[in-house]
Amino acid sequence: MANATTASPAMLSAPVAPEERIAPRRLFAFLIMVFGMFMAILDIQVVSASLTDIQAGLSASSTEVSWVQTSYLIAEVIAIPLSGFLSRALGTRLLFAISASGFTLASLACGFASTIEEMILWRAIQGFLGAGMIPTVFASAYTVFPRSKFYIVGPIIGLVATLAPTVGPTVGGIITDWMSWHWLFFINIVPGVCITVGVLALVDFDQPNFALLERFDWWGLIFMAGFLGSLEYVLEEGPQYEWMQDRSVAICVGVCAVSAIAFFWRVLTAEEPIVDIRTFSDRNFAVGCLISFCVGIGLYGLTYIYPRYLSEVRGYSALMIGETMFVSGVTMFITAPIVGRLMLRFDMRYIIAAGLIIFALGSYQMTWITRDYDFYELLLPQILRGIGMMFAMVPTNTISLGTLPPDRVKNASGLFNLTRNLGGAVGLAIINEVLNDRTDLHISRLQERVNWGNATAVETLNNFTQRLQGMGDAALMAMKQLTQIVHRQAVVMGYGDAFFMLTAFYLGLSVLVLLLKKPASASAEPAH
Repeated sequence: MANATTASPAMLSAPVAPEERIAPRRLFAFLIMVFGMFMAILDIQVVSASLTDIQAGLSASSTEVSWVQTSYLIAEVIAIPLSGFLSRALGTRLLFAISASGFTLASLACGFASTIEEMILWRAIQGFLGAGMIPTVFASAYTVFPRSKFYIVGPIIGLVATLAPTVGPTVGGIITDWMSWHWLFFINIVPGVCITVGVLALVDFDQPNFALLERFDWWGLIFMAGFLGSLEYVLEEGPQYEWMQDRSVAICVGVCAVSAIAFFWRVLTAEEPIVDIRTFSDRNFAVGCLISFCVGIGLYGLTYIYPRYLSEVRGYSALMIGETMFVSGVTMFITAPIVGRLMLRFDMRYIIAAGLIIFALGSYQMTWITRDYDFYELLLPQILRGIGMMFAMVPTNTISLGTLPPDRVKNASGLFNLTRNLGGAVGLAIINEVLNDRTDLHISRLQERVNWGNATAVETLNNFTQRLQGMGDAALMAMKQLTQIVHRQAVVMGYGDAFFMLTAFYLGLSVLVLLLKKPASASAEPAH
């Protein structure tokens, strides 16, 4: 199949040659793989929405149950970059079948877990095996199909990568509400079996090179696991344990630093490195990964901040949160094919910049947040969020991976997906830190204003006292109510500050697209 080292809107809109028609078998095989990727990404957010139910079911502490998420994320972030080497060694068909079947069996074991230790173990295995499906789909999209069809396959994988985390709370809330937390895992079984069988029967994109396994760099894997695993732990656990004040976090920072030095030394000197970081020498790929990292902050950050606000301030259940958040998912679904068409007509750099600005506008709408913000107040910000995310994500995927030589795409896909996941982890850590610090700041400022010299505060306190007469110590109860109001207002103001930070960040990020080289049309495509 023909491929080009560069792609452009002009090129993509060129008349389609007869040989560039997508074979139905190949498209169906790709869609099966896309569904597997959707299942793997969805599983993170589905479980996060129901951790309290899992905690109760397994009689675990809040610290222990957090590892149900952390173990999955640590294992996934190690496996994603590894997938590039394994895909070349085992071939797309075998690697994807192993990942899908392993993910399915681990899901079954998670559903039957009777202790928190069993759950953490199987979740780590589930994350490690399932992670292989994600970059493999990205690599297949940009090596299997003609460049003229990127406007079709690009939006498909972009939609799945953004939609799955967004609708995760909805799906998790519904499953837990209607059945039980066990079905969060059992629901993967039938699709997982179908995906495994379908991939083994239909995928024939490439051939394995088993000889590469003889040169597998075990030291590189150990150093990479130490580097990425400890980094993910620090980002996950750091905010709640005051960072370096916690011994385990401080130790992991040390492990991360030492492992990072050893890892980069190893991949630059090994005969067959486990990850080829020289791909970052391609400017579009390097800048695309940086944009993907920053988009990951918004993708996972807002999937966290909206439910937290609705739960903490509005008192919503998991199901109600899911129903409110569903707006972004619907918007993404509608926007995906529109983005594909726009990529044929306009410079993709402008589409990315427009997406980042639209995303910033959605966040700016939330800087005026009050405790009364409900479904309708969140409607426009969520629509803008969905549009902005698709406009930014899909062209970034294509500019980063679709302009690389085909033989570099498999390795690059693992690195590209890694940056998005790490962006999400960094984003959650920063957002948690901002919410905590700004809430404390607003509490201290409000407490300075709410004193006996403030007529409004005194009047409100007297009204509460009168209302609570005959129900115990009315004055003390009134003071507690006023304190709760002050705290809740400080929390809401903290959310406003976090949204303002995201607004400024994404407006600044929109300028970064100037660093991307304009994809130039090519008159000929080198064969591979």
